[in-house]
Amino acid sequence: MWKDRLYQEFARIGKSFSSPKRLELLDLLAQGPKSVEALSRSTGMSIANVSQHLQTLYEARLVRFTKKGTFVIYELVDASVADFMLSLHSLCEKQLVEIQRIKTEILQHHVSMEPISLEGFVKRMEKGEVLLLDVRPREEYETDHIPGAISIPIEELEQHISSLPASKEIVAYCRGPYCLMSAQAVEILNREGHKAFRLEEGVHEWRQYAEQQH
Repeated sequence: MWKDRLYQEFARIGKSFSSPKRLELLDLLAQGPKSVEALSRSTGMSIANVSQHLQTLYEARLVRFTKKGTFVIYELVDASVADFMLSLHSLCEKQLVEIQRIKTEILQHHVSMEPISLEGFVKRMEKGEVLLLDVRPREEYETDHIPGAISIPIEELEQHISSLPASKEIVAYCRGPYCLMSAQAVEILNREGHKAFRLEEGVHEWRQYAEQQH
């Protein structure tokens, strides 16, 4: 029956999301193209395991790859995959209490942080009241970033902190709610005398918010 064939095809995509590590790879690729080696370093998996998971995602038509010299570079097939991941995160937070517990547990190690809402940030950004800091790797910033943000990767922040204006409050962001590079940045900035806040949302969340305003 056509209905059975239809749901078999839906299941092909569903099966590819059944691995926690494949979900992590999709979240990383949502930030921009990455080599197999870079994904291996970010996830702590061996290159062989990363390649195997990427092959599954490729067969499900969720990722594609190009070759650059000896490197194989993977990326999402299009923005709809990143949008789906945001929807998945939202659904899981709504339905699974454990996710909120994990977030609370993680953020307990960063109790000095003061959060700022996306709406509040946008208003203050438009008035020029805050400096927006993107602390992701530079290649992710170059792929896409929130307009007006400056790039200082987290591992370079301490050496460049003297170049930041002391008179402006700083808002740091990274890859979204489950990324703690921005939390580390806020702690470093506050320790050095700056007034800093963490923006939970990343580039994709900001774009969704911006689209809803138009």
